Amino acid sequence: MIIFRYLAKEVLVTLLAVCGILLLITMSGRFIKYLAEAAAGELAADILFLIMGYRLPGFLELILPLSLFLGILLAYGRMYLDSEMTVLTACGYSLTQLLMATQILSLVVAVAVGCMSLWLSPWGARQVEKVLVEQESMTEFDMLAPGRFQPLSSGSRVTYTEGVSRDRQQLSNVFIAEWKERKDRDDLHILLVAEKGSQAVDEKSGNRFLLLDGGYRYEGSPGSLDFRVTRFKEYGVRISEPEVRKKARKKEAEPTGTLLESRAPGDVAEFQWRISLPLLVPVVTLMAIPLSRVNPRQGRFFKLFPAIMLYLLYVGLLIWARDGIEKGDIGAFPGVWGVHALFLLVGMALMYGEQVWLVYQFKKGERGIGA
Repeated sequence: MIIFRYLAKEVLVTLLAVCGILLLITMSGRFIKYLAEAAAGELAADILFLIMGYRLPGFLELILPLSLFLGILLAYGRMYLDSEMTVLTACGYSLTQLLMATQILSLVVAVAVGCMSLWLSPWGARQVEKVLVEQESMTEFDMLAPGRFQPLSSGSRVTYTEGVSRDRQQLSNVFIAEWKERKDRDDLHILLVAEKGSQAVDEKSGNRFLLLDGGYRYEGSPGSLDFRVTRFKEYGVRISEPEVRKKARKKEAEPTGTLLESRAPGDVAEFQWRISLPLLVPVVTLMAIPLSRVNPRQGRFFKLFPAIMLYLLYVGLLIWARDGIEKGDIGAFPGVWGVHALFLLVGMALMYGEQVWLVYQFKKGERGIGA
């Protein structure tokens, strides 16, 4: 038990460090993408962290298996360099015992990954879709932010306000630029400048209007001196309601139970992929233990690059099998299970191949002596 706690501590500390770094890199890239959409007015800035929170399980289900794989390589590699593994072996701690102790830890990680891939990630994806649909249904008035030019989705109007009240009902120093295409003449440009603005709803039609108080309206065509200037006390600008188109739900957002009942190739591929992620964990653990075995002359990172390439090959073949099932090129069986079986054999060969070879050579030598 003491040895198990020590091994678990070494692996977990390294796993958490690697997971934190990979998660930071992954989430930073996705956050920058959402931040660019918010700067362009496509997303509200106050929902960015909400979306990232819903996306977190989807990131972790992919990062945790890799973090465990690298954690075993780095932790056990250090123990081999410091001769700690040599001491354990001399004390009778066999390779099989090391495998069993590590697999107990990997089982915990596999359960966590399974919960994410089967339940949490699909739920988070559905919540993100819900938030994005709500964003699409918001008007340009709802998306206004002080000190920023807000274009209408159609590109025919740009709105700017210097200040917005907390209840988002009052605006100050409003500027609106609008243009309309005309076939027989130059395009018509309209500029509106007002000290204040507020939102109102017409009780009869239900249309929403931006009411401007105390300002000017400029109307004309660029390059022409024929401009009409109107001073107004109150002016209403209709706020167009965005057209929200119903989108098909993505496969990653479908509940696992729905995928299990379906026989569509795309649903079968998604279901097998979700099952593959927790199955990936014990298999990569089996491969990581022999790959972590190094000697002081080789250095701690000698086998790190080939190990990562082997891991990427494993995940790449799983993705290839998933896409093949979705396209109908590969049947549901063997599906992704054939890839898991292949790398399970690779792991067994890495783990016990040297011992089997030594036993074979020894038996061969005995037969030679007996002859």
